[in-house]
Amino acid sequence: MLSAMILAAGRGQRLAPVTDKTPKPLLDVGGKALIDHHLDALQAAGITHVVVNVAHLGDQIIEHLRKLPSDSIDVLISQEPEGALETGGGIFQAVDKIKTDPFLVLNGDVITDLDLATLPTGIADLAHLVLVPNPDHHPEGDFLLDQDRVRPPDGCKGQSLLTYSGIGVFQKALFSKCRPGRFPLGPLLHHAAREDRLSGRIYRGQWIDVGTLERLERARSEMRVP
Repeated sequence: MLSAMILAAGRGQRLAPVTDKTPKPLLDVGGKALIDHHLDALQAAGITHVVVNVAHLGDQIIEHLRKLPSDSIDVLISQEPEGALETGGGIFQAVDKIKTDPFLVLNGDVITDLDLATLPTGIADLAHLVLVPNPDHHPEGDFLLDQDRVRPPDGCKGQSLLTYSGIGVFQKALFSKCRPGRFPLGPLLHHAAREDRLSGRIYRGQWIDVGTLERLERARSEMRVP
């Protein structure tokens, strides 16, 4: 069974002033914290080992996680400096805490009804991405899906791209040439796609990137959470 990492270190500036005092993972959606939806989905998929990276108001997230039943899920914290390390740097710093290879990654600011148990527990590629139809706030998309192969957007003019959902299964080898520090994930994924070492699938179910106040309210009013 996979281990997982929840990315929870972002400041959530587009959600200010709400996130000035409450970190994004602790925002209430449907009567419980956003991060609790992720933890419930992971447990439902049989995943019991999770690494959570924290930075902005990280003490609140840590305190929240400490209140979880000790026998429900094993959570390790990857503490980042204020300002965080971006997605790539955050995963790289935490990679030695993650027990399995490959491992599941969940962006802490998306909410979905995707059954995580349907994701592969073993992959031959450097990563397997869940892609979604382009939302209104990201109409240009990120990647081309060619059967199960994820292609970079270069040279895909006129072809329909899809958006990376923030959910994927990663090999630790994706980060083998990285160095500690702040860096994004996107360039690593695009490089892997150009080398034909990226697979994926499309998910057409419920998915919301809770990145702005408007989309937070949409999630609260529209999202049907299992």
